[in-house]
Amino acid sequence: MESPAAPGPLLLTCALGIEHLALRRGLEHPGGRDPDGGAGAADVRLVRSGMGAQAARRALAAALAGETVPGATAVLATGFCAGLAPGMRPGDLVVAAQTRDARGHTPCTGTELLAAAAGRYGTVHVGPLVGTDHVVRGRARAVLHETGAIAADMESAAALDTAAAGTARRPVAAVRVVVDAPGHELIRIGTLRGGISAFRVLRGVLPAFLEWHRSLLLPWR
Repeated sequence: MESPAAPGPLLLTCALGIEHLALRRGLEHPGGRDPDGGAGAADVRLVRSGMGAQAARRALAAALAGETVPGATAVLATGFCAGLAPGMRPGDLVVAAQTRDARGHTPCTGTELLAAAAGRYGTVHVGPLVGTDHVVRGRARAVLHETGAIAADMESAAALDTAAAGTARRPVAAVRVVVDAPGHELIRIGTLRGGISAFRVLRGVLPAFLEWHRSLLLPWR
């Protein structure tokens, strides 16, 4: 499918106040805007959905309800996640090839380009991102990893499913920062350090999101 003459707005969605703060600070920082003033540099909107799939669906539906051109707004779900694969560490980046939950799966747009751009800001893992209705710990983490998923969170799958509903043209993506992983459980000592690392990475990776957004000008879609 041909891409439009210029990318539409970019909507970044997250669940938590701390995630919203990191993203807002990233956009306020000089490095969080396109230094060349390229397309997609200015029209960025942050939406905090609140926790859980239902909240994510409701927030995305409301945010896109007034869209001038249906499908023109690119949606990128972001924030923190639980890493599922052995060897992952707090602060690693997860770029979703697809998001999936009990309702189905949503393929992501421009995954390779987004992963390459994000790779300048940390270690990147690419693969399926699974939606859950609870914080993943212990054996549950291994069970999800056995399905092929590399990370889990509570909102991305619902957000992208809602964003993609009814239009095949909308660009969607999900990038999450690992806050805990096998060997780095939330309940263990060192969680605070992992959280600080994840916050800094989320704040710093904004230029990669903007680069992905600008790439929507290219006719690879």
